[in-house]
Amino acid sequence: MADSTELQVRTSIHTGGEWRAAVSGATREILDPADALPFAVVAEGDEKDADLAVAAARRAFDEGPWPHTPVAERAALLRRVAGLLVRDREELGLLESRDAGKTVEEGRVDIDCVADAFRYFADLVAGEAPGRVVDAGSIDVHSVVVHEPVGVCAMITPWNYPLLQASWKIAPALAAGNTFVVKPSEITPLTTVALIALLAEAGLPAGVANIVTGPGHTVGARLAEHPDVDLVSFTGGLASGTKVAQAAAPGVKKVALELGGKNPNVVFADACATEEGFDTAVDQALNAAFIHSGQVCSAGARLIVEESVRDRFVTELARRAERIRLGRGTVDGVECGPLVSGQQRDKIEAYVASALKEGAVLRSGGKRPEPSAERPEAGYFYEPTVLDRCHREMRVVREEVFGPVLTVETFHTEDEAVTLANDTEYGLAGAVWTADAGRARRVAGRLRHGTVWINDFHPYLPQAEWGGFGKSGVGRELGPAGLAEYRETKHIYQNLAPKPVRWFAG
Repeated sequence: MADSTELQVRTSIHTGGEWRAAVSGATREILDPADALPFAVVAEGDEKDADLAVAAARRAFDEGPWPHTPVAERAALLRRVAGLLVRDREELGLLESRDAGKTVEEGRVDIDCVADAFRYFADLVAGEAPGRVVDAGSIDVHSVVVHEPVGVCAMITPWNYPLLQASWKIAPALAAGNTFVVKPSEITPLTTVALIALLAEAGLPAGVANIVTGPGHTVGARLAEHPDVDLVSFTGGLASGTKVAQAAAPGVKKVALELGGKNPNVVFADACATEEGFDTAVDQALNAAFIHSGQVCSAGARLIVEESVRDRFVTELARRAERIRLGRGTVDGVECGPLVSGQQRDKIEAYVASALKEGAVLRSGGKRPEPSAERPEAGYFYEPTVLDRCHREMRVVREEVFGPVLTVETFHTEDEAVTLANDTEYGLAGAVWTADAGRARRVAGRLRHGTVWINDFHPYLPQAEWGGFGKSGVGRELGPAGLAEYRETKHIYQNLAPKPVRWFAG
């Protein structure tokens, strides 16, 4: 891979096969959230840079070879990209850690998942039939339904899983034969910049892959409204997603939105009937809430536990939460890194203060940790926090906090558990823990969430589809439906023996 520091300083915008600075010459410092110190500089693009990138993608789609490249060749390129990701795994994992604040081990796992996504979509598109024949009821007619690329795709990705979320869009878009412009989050752009370099190294034609680093209110807004963009795919918060949809609406573009979540983790008492079951459920509740400091759209931020086991469960949960080792993600043994920014930490502190004022009981955390050698005072650290005795009227329960805060609610009956779990405007993910197989199927079937885990939390499968109900978004990523998002359907009807119809006199 190219020297990442040099790339970040001078050449983070890539359009038409060339790296360049922003038209305005503006730059942005990228801060390490562990110490709030800058460690990279990228170009700060604006609307003019977005226009240049879209124009390059438009030319590459209308005039270039990629949309017409045989499927086998497109799949082979995606597999080459996966190989390059494996080659650069350590470097990219470290870069993801410093950029987003997560641990290096989390960064490595992310790179593995990115490589898996490229392999999966390569295999999926390579194994497809060329078209679906439709019986027209006549030997003189050949009728077939085929899939074609959408065109120019605009991709706007979030800061919490920068490269993983980009790959969920880029891999299927390329597999389908599209060109694209990607705008990563302005605060975590570095690994997406690196991926564009890997695509070029793998042999992707110039202009197919374009990137503009810059803020959402300029670059993102322009991409969403641009008349030469055919599809907009956005992952992020509800407010920004609503603006993207509104900007795309006048052009009647295809829109895919993966938005927020307020995800329930429902624990029935029978799941805790054995020591092993209890230990597993507590351990997974910690993972659900505190992986990547809770900055996960599918985080199990709402623990909904049966009243009969609540005291024991929450006591043990809080004890273990206090033992989570906070620190710089690049330090061996650190289990949880900082929040991504000072603004994000301020938001978390406001939510916790509001919850305590509304009657929540603090069982662990609730403050900034003491500084240490692995936790610089300037870093954006916040202790894993457990709030007991919560109820549905609290802001911290209803709104997406996106931080290391776990709220606890309780229930007595299965119906009450389902009602609580579904009492949210979001519907992204949820989980149910029980030793009763029948109950597991019943509850999973009644939960109005796009992904439901049974006796587990957080696993993703590339071949499964990822979407949500309610205000968690529209469209699907991953799986065959993720590929379908980046395609149009065409019906080709061929009359092999045309004859006059004679509808009209003449």
